Amino acid sequence: MTSFNYVITDEVGIHARPAGLLVKAAKAVSSKVVVKSGARSADATKLMAIMGLGVKKGTEVTVEITGENETADAAVIETFFKENL
Repeated sequence: MTSFNYVITDEVGIHARPAGLLVKAAKAVSSKVVVKSGARSADATKLMAIMGLGVKKGTEVTVEITGENETADAAVIETFFKENL
């Protein structure tokens, strides 16, 4: 498992548009991607689960990537977070 922490910088947090983009990015990699916020976690391929986390601007999330290509997939997902969230 590879993981990284990221502080959300989007003004309205993880709302519908970036959550939808995150789902697409997570489905494009071969590894499983899980987003954790506090004690809650969500599979990054499930739109309603991501939105259900209620992540606001300034919240630190932990992103865990598990799979055969987890190092490369983690780099892709981390770049996504930096560019979109």
